[in-house]
Amino acid sequence: MKTKLILASALATMLLGGAAVAEDGAVTGAAGGAITGAIVGGPVGAAVGGVAGAIAGAVIDPPPERVVTYVRQQPVQRSVVLEQPIVVGKPLPQEVVLMPIAEDPRYSYTVVNEQRVIVDPQTRTVVQVIQ
Repeated sequence: MKTKLILASALATMLLGGAAVAEDGAVTGAAGGAITGAIVGGPVGAAVGGVAGAIAGAVIDPPPERVVTYVRQQPVQRSVVLEQPIVVGKPLPQEVVLMPIAEDPRYSYTVVNEQRVIVDPQTRTVVQVIQ
């Protein structure tokens, strides 16, 4: 029990310090995942939770507000219909056409199932679904 408490305390300190110094989703996700893993599964849980949190933190960082505003303002020219749900962190099929965002080439957008979707054009991974 002492080991779990010490490990959780150390990881909480790392989370707070890391978030203040580096605003990086992977760092925050890793620390948060490690803390949760330590509480649930001890040292092994901390290791697994840290890796999972780093991956999730790196994937779900939202795009800048100017990108979201740009996508909201674009007229809908066509909407692709997919049977699968659109999930943040999952890639879109190759047949879905992506529209570039000139102001920020790190992002593209498309309209799927009548929803505007912001995508990483290199990996085709959904970054945000605009409601």
